[in-house]
Amino acid sequence: MKKIQTVRLQTPFENEANAWDIYPRPQMKRESFFSLNGDWTLLSINNDKKRVVGMIKVPFPPESALSEIEKTPKENEKYVYVRTFIVPSEFLRARTLLHFGACDQIAKVTFNGKELGEHIGGYLPFSFDITEHIHAGKNTLYIEIRDTLDSEIPYGKQRKKRGGMWYTPISGIWQPIWMESVPENAIRSIRITPSLTGISIETEGGEEEKILTVETPNGLREYCFSGNKTEISIENPILWTPEHPHLYPLTLKSGEDTVRSYFALRTVGTVRVNGKNYLALNGKPYFFHGILDQGYYSDGIYLPASPEGFRFDIRTMKSLGFNMLRKHIKIEPDLFYYECDRLGMIVFQDMVNSGDYSFFLDTALPTIGLKKGISHRASKRRRELFERDCEETLRHLYNHPCVCAYTIFNEGWGQYDADRIYEKLKNIDPSRIFDATSGWFAQTKSDVKSEHIYFKKINLKPNEKPLFLSEFGGYSHKVEGHSFNLDRNYGYRFFEKQEDFMNALERLYLDEIVPMIQRGLCAAVLTQVSDVEDETNGLLTYDRQVLKADRARMNAIAETLFSVFENQTSGSEKAK
Repeated sequence: MKKIQTVRLQTPFENEANAWDIYPRPQMKRESFFSLNGDWTLLSINNDKKRVVGMIKVPFPPESALSEIEKTPKENEKYVYVRTFIVPSEFLRARTLLHFGACDQIAKVTFNGKELGEHIGGYLPFSFDITEHIHAGKNTLYIEIRDTLDSEIPYGKQRKKRGGMWYTPISGIWQPIWMESVPENAIRSIRITPSLTGISIETEGGEEEKILTVETPNGLREYCFSGNKTEISIENPILWTPEHPHLYPLTLKSGEDTVRSYFALRTVGTVRVNGKNYLALNGKPYFFHGILDQGYYSDGIYLPASPEGFRFDIRTMKSLGFNMLRKHIKIEPDLFYYECDRLGMIVFQDMVNSGDYSFFLDTALPTIGLKKGISHRASKRRRELFERDCEETLRHLYNHPCVCAYTIFNEGWGQYDADRIYEKLKNIDPSRIFDATSGWFAQTKSDVKSEHIYFKKINLKPNEKPLFLSEFGGYSHKVEGHSFNLDRNYGYRFFEKQEDFMNALERLYLDEIVPMIQRGLCAAVLTQVSDVEDETNGLLTYDRQVLKADRARMNAIAETLFSVFENQTSGSEKAK
């Protein structure tokens, strides 16, 4: 069998040694910050045999070029990260916390010979209190990683045998590691719920008396309160939208602790206009012109070379007229959502799927029209891990104004008990829209009627729920010199010439999407932001070096969509 030829592609983002050495949590920022990114020793343990793999660049996953390792652990192999570092005495305060952005899949952490604990799951942050173990001077951190790509644990689009719509698996550390020192009674969390005129803020930890200072266009406003909750009104409120993404910086002081954060005034819901229900932003019907965002990069895989990679993707998609990214089956570092908050890009966030994928059940049958009555079985362990991660995702992203909606299950992958989980998650966060079953296998409960259409003409039927075309398109144009796989090509319709690709994309929107707006369509997600490995159906190449779509024509398409939608939804409004 001929070996498939793949090539290394480099993105244009600067990979300076300290590119990720910035405070990784903009919504809860302190002055205290000690980065542990950089050079670590990577060891391998396989059948009790230990060897040195080499020096790895954290936070890039070992499979990536930017890690300078480019190796995937074998079935029974463990990776061990080791680093010794010096802590200055002036850094230490009453308590010291060790933070991990994300490690895939199971991480066991040892600090100065003391085992701190184990974390299961590859996409969410976790922390340890290391006060009793850290000291000024030399300290050693030891992190053992096991990653068998266990499908019982939420895993996303990784696959051991990558190809087609499945991508190179990653393992180990793939987000920043850092420490901070805090006072004895530190603020542990902040939860901000916005309205169109003010916010409710809830805190955990800290002293009884607190001072909240908000920066407004009219100057600083100070609010004193006792306990863990208060509500404030904002004079002359400025609402957050993609067109005007206004943020209000805030400072919260509690005893010796000071935390900086921000909020925005915006709401998401549904509104009924002219007999149809629509998704609404700030109480008004809004057309969510979206594009699927896998969050993969040719040289860093799960992480761009620098945060500029996030900014580049967001700005480029905005420059094409899009106002929404559907973040597909991957949870990004906090800095991604901060850039969406700041630059004005709505995020429809997917939960990370678990469970085995069945081509017959999850793709073949729905493609020929069998989209009901199929569900997967889930073990007790898989249910516990998936639902735990869903709940943690809601808590983790709660304060980000850009996050307006969640997908629970995508195309039936691992789907079970969809109605029950919808109810559970909606009760935790009633402020967002939930697409319970994106694509097919719809149950009873969901905030939208969600469809995926690739291989036939788009023909949506009016529904009592807001119509959401959550995936479509997938048109492919392979750019010579900027493609990962020289032998294979994956997409849903193929074009040799860039002009033909753009013409087809334009016809797709004007001939098929525009008529659906007249039937009630209020959100649509094109596949996709960039090529990913074999997939060449992105508007950008995998290396982010070539933009395949014409900006002027894409903006003209967007203006048409918004104009038709505005005409369709003009009339009396009743918000829900």
